[in-house]
Amino acid sequence: MASSAAGFSGTSFLLLLLLASISISTAEIRFTEIRSDPRPIIPFDEFGFTHNGRLELNVSKLSFSSPDPDLSKLGFFLCTRDSWLQVLQQIEEGEVACALQSDIVKPVYNFNSLPKSATGINHFYLQSDSDQYTLVFANCLPQLKVSMDVRSAMYNLDGRSKTRDYLSAGITILPRVYFLFSLIYFTLAAGWIYLLYKKRLTVFGIHFFMLAVVILKTLNLLCEAEDKSYIKRTGSAHGWDVLFYIFSFLKGITLFTLIVLIGTGWSFLKPYLQDKEKKVLMIVIPLQVVANIAQVVIDESGPYGQDWVTWKQVFLLVDVICCCAILFPIVWSIKNLREAARTDGKAAVNLMKLTLFRQYYVVVICYIYFTRVVVYALETITSYKYLWTSVVAAELATLAFYVFTGYNFKPEAHNPYFAIDDEEEEAASEQLKLEDEFEL
Repeated sequence: MASSAAGFSGTSFLLLLLLASISISTAEIRFTEIRSDPRPIIPFDEFGFTHNGRLELNVSKLSFSSPDPDLSKLGFFLCTRDSWLQVLQQIEEGEVACALQSDIVKPVYNFNSLPKSATGINHFYLQSDSDQYTLVFANCLPQLKVSMDVRSAMYNLDGRSKTRDYLSAGITILPRVYFLFSLIYFTLAAGWIYLLYKKRLTVFGIHFFMLAVVILKTLNLLCEAEDKSYIKRTGSAHGWDVLFYIFSFLKGITLFTLIVLIGTGWSFLKPYLQDKEKKVLMIVIPLQVVANIAQVVIDESGPYGQDWVTWKQVFLLVDVICCCAILFPIVWSIKNLREAARTDGKAAVNLMKLTLFRQYYVVVICYIYFTRVVVYALETITSYKYLWTSVVAAELATLAFYVFTGYNFKPEAHNPYFAIDDEEEEAASEQLKLEDEFEL
């Protein structure tokens, strides 16, 4: 009993980390290959069940490293995050030696029901208690290595039509959400094209780059809507996930590049990039490649992969580095504009530029903080039934950021980058003096 308890307590933090790190799961039909795996706990997908929940579990090519293991200590079960904490407490207090023996978890299939010489399982499980559950395999035998191929399919039945819905209860409306936002961005792209044509005499190269970012965002959302729609109906993405990853990759690179280009004043203030600004792009773009590779591995492998946590950490680390890197060009531009305002005699123009870049810096900070921290907090604290709200919050924040960027850097004849009259120049000079006195 002590050894089993030690095995589970030693991996308790691992499972808690996995359960906490699982992002909004699509819970599509999964095919998993496990080979000579000694882990006492292997988590599979997380899924939000309604009272009409179903689980289909098919196991084949089952084998063990020991010729005659105690099959009662092997099996699958469902548990919520809260129930797992209670299970850990039971194990630490010696109430149970194995999670499968706990009355808190929901046993799906215990291997003691496995016929001798059988190498496969076909099990159908009805889940009538609505909640967010994780499918978990437990191996309470230390040193035992398990090999098997697992096909798991979790879905809910519609109350009237009894059709299968392979999307978790909290995200089943996401196909419509993504499609709605794709229409909004399509409208923005059309409006931006009209504006570029109308203001074609004051259009810079950056404006066409901004159009490309909006178009890629539109295509990304459209592919994500189709991806989720096919998964909802069939449990498989049918190739839409490939298009989604491609446009997600292009959208991520172009968005970060756009922020860097605007932050450096490229095309507006100068037609070139300095060496240090080029280095930022040379850092951000490869990191975005790594981030997208990590995202594909995370989505396609699932939490049962032994390197899943590592890839999750790589994705988060790379994303944070990219977000920090794109802020430097804006800071450099603010510093250069302050210095130029005192030397080139165009205080008003530079002050207006400086104010604009300061505002953009603050907005970029808020956008990064909201989409990386606040949205994650919403996913954590929101009931599983309303997980879609975190997606809506993230998309609304992104939409607001796109609109703010487009409005402030739109092609315009009278903008902060053109000369202004003497009265505004004098007022700006006084403003700069006041700022210097305040800093002192």
